Amino acid sequence: MDRDYFQDALHTFNGGNWYGWKKEDDNGNVIPNSDRMQYQHIKIIKDGATMPSETEVNAKIQELKDAEQNAINKKASGKQKLLDLGLTEAEVKALIGV
Repeated sequence: MDRDYFQDALHTFNGGNWYGWKKEDDNGNVIPNSDRMQYQHIKIIKDGATMPSETEVNAKIQELKDAEQNAINKKASGKQKLLDLGLTEAEVKALIGV
């Protein structure tokens, strides 16, 4: 299952659970479900919440992606260091599950 970085990013603003999705556009046309989860269709549903800019949301998405990639890189680096110390693949897998 792919991570939904867009919604993960949105949850970091306003304490989370502050937004929903419009069902109709400004002209009253129904927005198809497949198109609803886009920045332009966000609606604020929590009193006091403010709409982050699209730039802020995109920056948070990149931050989340970078953090995830850094964790992957650190795990791979740690695994390689254990192998370099002479542990077998089976031993490394027993220790860190990779």
